[in-house]
Amino acid sequence: MYKSKHLMKRSIITTQDGSSSISIENWGETYHSIFGAVQEAVHVYIKNGLLLINKPSLNILEMGFGTGLNFCLTYKEALLRNLEIQYTAVEGFPLTENEFLSLNYFSYFPDFSFEEIHRLTWDETHQLTKNISLHKNYSLFENLSLPHDHYDLIYFDVFGYNYQPELWSETILQNMFHCLKSDGILVTYASKGVVNRTLKSIGFTVKKMPGPPGKREMTIAIKP
Repeated sequence: MYKSKHLMKRSIITTQDGSSSISIENWGETYHSIFGAVQEAVHVYIKNGLLLINKPSLNILEMGFGTGLNFCLTYKEALLRNLEIQYTAVEGFPLTENEFLSLNYFSYFPDFSFEEIHRLTWDETHQLTKNISLHKNYSLFENLSLPHDHYDLIYFDVFGYNYQPELWSETILQNMFHCLKSDGILVTYASKGVVNRTLKSIGFTVKKMPGPPGKREMTIAIKP
């Protein structure tokens, strides 16, 4: 297992929409919005990400697999819309079994084995249905090697700039730009000025959008 240069003491919390998230106690940071983990993920990554791309087949990259919530919501939407999804998720600090079993996402996905997603082996591609595959990449972001012009959509769901600014560095965001196809989208809950300026300097077209409950704005960045 990788060791973080930051000590992360994690605990399970319940957010305001009733869904679980994880708190890093010594940071005061959470994996999802305290105003609602599921409603934030749906607003940011599904409504302002997945549903903006009018393609029957998509390559999706998630930076920060975390609780697996974004993948589960994407899986559910893909089944509803008969989409073909090749999903790659990057994570350097996976949840423990006790942590993922303590999340209440089972009730949100009754026909889906949430537990099994976390038990899947890392660094292998798993064909979950005829049209949906998942590859969990066990890696630190700074060590990541990604194919150029490959992804249609990036869920950039890493810890906030105030806690880990290195995850929002020009180097990492440049890597995101190169691995996206033309007209590909990077979507994130963040809307910090320094982040948007970096995205623009790299070459992204940046759009601020209304944020989920509890947050004024979020960001969509498009590769021309």
